[in-house]
Amino acid sequence: MPPLRLILATLGGVALWLAFPGHDVWPLALVGVAALAVATAGARPWVGAVAGLLLGFTWFTPMFVWASTYAGSPPWIAMSVASALYPAALGLVLAWVQRGGTVRPVVGAAAWVLMEWGRAVTPFGGFPWARLGFSQADSPLLGVATLLGVPGLGFAVALVGGLLALAAQRLLDPARRDARRAGLAVLAAGLVALTPLLVPRPTDGQEVTVAAVQGDIPPGFSRTLTAERGAMLQRYVDRTLTLAEQVESGSTPYPDLVVWPEGASDLDPLGPRTGEDTTAEIMRAVDAVDAPVLVGATSRRGGEDPYNMMFSYLPGEGLDASYAKVYLAPFGEFMPLRPLMRQLSPWVDRVSDLSAGQDPGVMTVPLADGREVRLGLGICFEVVVDPAVHDVVAGGAELLVVPTSNAWFGDGDQAAQHIAASRVRAVELGRSVVHISNVGISGLITPDGVVHQRTALFTEATIVGDLPLRSELTPAVRTSPWVAPAAALVVALAALGVVGSLRRPPRAGG
Repeated sequence: MPPLRLILATLGGVALWLAFPGHDVWPLALVGVAALAVATAGARPWVGAVAGLLLGFTWFTPMFVWASTYAGSPPWIAMSVASALYPAALGLVLAWVQRGGTVRPVVGAAAWVLMEWGRAVTPFGGFPWARLGFSQADSPLLGVATLLGVPGLGFAVALVGGLLALAAQRLLDPARRDARRAGLAVLAAGLVALTPLLVPRPTDGQEVTVAAVQGDIPPGFSRTLTAERGAMLQRYVDRTLTLAEQVESGSTPYPDLVVWPEGASDLDPLGPRTGEDTTAEIMRAVDAVDAPVLVGATSRRGGEDPYNMMFSYLPGEGLDASYAKVYLAPFGEFMPLRPLMRQLSPWVDRVSDLSAGQDPGVMTVPLADGREVRLGLGICFEVVVDPAVHDVVAGGAELLVVPTSNAWFGDGDQAAQHIAASRVRAVELGRSVVHISNVGISGLITPDGVVHQRTALFTEATIVGDLPLRSELTPAVRTSPWVAPAAALVVALAALGVVGSLRRPPRAGG
């Protein structure tokens, strides 16, 4: 009955929301997938679409509540509804390929991959937040990311969920009851879920000592997102000077590298009016700590267009290298449909349209001991964009750096969701990650996905620790781009099979 199907899908959306950080009940991702599989098996396509829409709305609406912190409710609801359209399309596809009424776990998992790929690339460049794989930082399935990337991890989650749905159907549906097949489905689900524990997660490698500075935000900033010019930069200079004093006293190890987050400088280091003074202030901290310092700032690079950038400063020398963010977040760093969006929130016009960089964020930084370290930079949401992180690792990055702000999203779950994505990337790519935020949550992540010295939200902190450098490429770097095309082929063949069965004439006689 359609009402029961829709109720089941709605509860599945709630399960998916609870699977992600702030709640971190990762097995509920399997339950959410299973709920949609059962709700759509044998359903009419329109029922499947409505079921998927309800699942998406009850998943994304509480998931994205942080988007309303400053922009208000209308943009948050619009974002949630737009995101829910993708599970609606998924529900329609599942109803079509499961037209016979039996759950099809492999085809269903492939359809999930396609849905998440669609969210990752459309519209306006996509928003690949809250993919199934990013809920699995503490799951035994996480090892799949090393082999097949985040898309493959999502496939594995959906496959286990689909197998559990098939088992439930074989036990509870009188028309399909088959205890033996139900047992086989549960066994297969267990094998898929537990086998990834055998995938190694090496953490060896030459180490570098990293200091990551979390400065928090100036008073009043949390209400207006503005502060006295230079106040943000001053916080980071002061904390780094304090770090230098601690190093000199011997209470803190000497850092090979110091990292400030996105937007740590609220003054343009390359600006025609403030650049010279800004650079002098940054260099005061760099020379005091006597180590390379990465600095996040918005800069016009001497021209008209603003860029979201990271700069590398060397003691005694000054600016050495820079990276301009390539993958900009729609509605956060550029505003599509601005006249329409202005009707939803007056905050729209506080979002300036940034320009995108062109080159992957690979930066070579010389260290004081004569070594060089190749960094892979992914500013803020770039950590959830597959090409952004894969390109820097393929380009030789030995250590990933994720500088972010998170100041726009209040004390909700966005920061916890963000660092969880960095944990999954660490395992996927076999790299340590420096995840450093203006307001938290920050941490040093080893290649096994473990967070060290995790900070709290809206606190000042400086974390210092050793991280291994690694250069070996995981299989995921090569295989991940092929997961979505393979999934598309599986779904297409299944859909064609359904079309063929509908065209086939019924057999005559008994």
